[in-house]
Amino acid sequence: MGLMGCPWRRVLKSFAIGGVIGLGLLLCFVLHYLSKKALRFVLLYRSRKARVKPTSGSSWGVSLLKVSYADLLKATNGFSSRNLIGAGSFGYVYRGILNEEERIVAVKVLNVQSSRERFIVECEALKNIRHRNIVKLLTACASIDFQGNDFKALVYEFMMNGSLEEWLHISADRVAGAPIVRGHLNLIQRVSIAIDVANALNYLHNHSQMPIVHCDLKPSNVLLEGDMTACVADFGLARYLPDASLSLPSHESTSNGIKGSIGYTAPEYGMGNKVSTYGDVYSYGILLLEMLTGKRPTDEMFKDDLNLHNFVRMALPERLEEICDPVLLQTKKAALVVMPQTIGTISKMMKDKE
Repeated sequence: MGLMGCPWRRVLKSFAIGGVIGLGLLLCFVLHYLSKKALRFVLLYRSRKARVKPTSGSSWGVSLLKVSYADLLKATNGFSSRNLIGAGSFGYVYRGILNEEERIVAVKVLNVQSSRERFIVECEALKNIRHRNIVKLLTACASIDFQGNDFKALVYEFMMNGSLEEWLHISADRVAGAPIVRGHLNLIQRVSIAIDVANALNYLHNHSQMPIVHCDLKPSNVLLEGDMTACVADFGLARYLPDASLSLPSHESTSNGIKGSIGYTAPEYGMGNKVSTYGDVYSYGILLLEMLTGKRPTDEMFKDDLNLHNFVRMALPERLEEICDPVLLQTKKAALVVMPQTIGTISKMMKDKE
């Protein structure tokens, strides 16, 4: 599928003068992709290509930290619940301080059931990656604990502002019971985060040593640094695509089956289709719609034929304010008045191009 010609780029440039209109463009890309399976979101984040300078140098290299089970036990105060910052089917994530450097890190301790496969996959996926929008893997530990049980952990840079999930949705408490105190993301911040995630996908799909499909893109796997730079995390389900020289279809891997999380996984995976970069773009589209509406794709309101995608589609272009996250209406109500017109104009142009 080829990229659009000059008329599209001129329209894109003319409408990209502000955060509000930028989000409108993002939304159009999402809706068009979800309905036509087009990979046109590349046009959006290439405009920020100059800001990102990905390198293929190893993230292990000479800066590799050597840690043992005892080191991580001490760093996390015995894997204390006070240090617990996340949990999932994979295991637990703890905040830790490595004494030698007094460096704050995030320690992901993998559970026994998934430890070996996820450990290998994530190490392989991240060991040769260094990109400002992909969380940095500092080191790994494969050992046994003091009871003789298998122990595997991954050590990452600590992301001060937590996950996008925590910012988009009010949560009563953390896993450890401490309340999450987050502000609200304004429109410009959401646009910036969306572009950061697009940059990460662009690197994984097109600029890494071998194309990588993340397979589990969702707000909880987008972490935020102190300056609100977004970094894609959790590569435990990642898959390499076959080398372009092989006689396999482009952008497909040999792995079948459902990959990812309910609500964010591309529908074709449920039919047994092969893993592809388009699956990541579908997940990215759902993430954008969630950022716009403040609603998860698994919200209880979505039943039968109503899903997040259709919910937004039915509101365009006249009723956009009705489905927007109320936070956006509070902070940018005046600017949002022009968004339906922007989306309508671009949608018409895209229809004419088909």
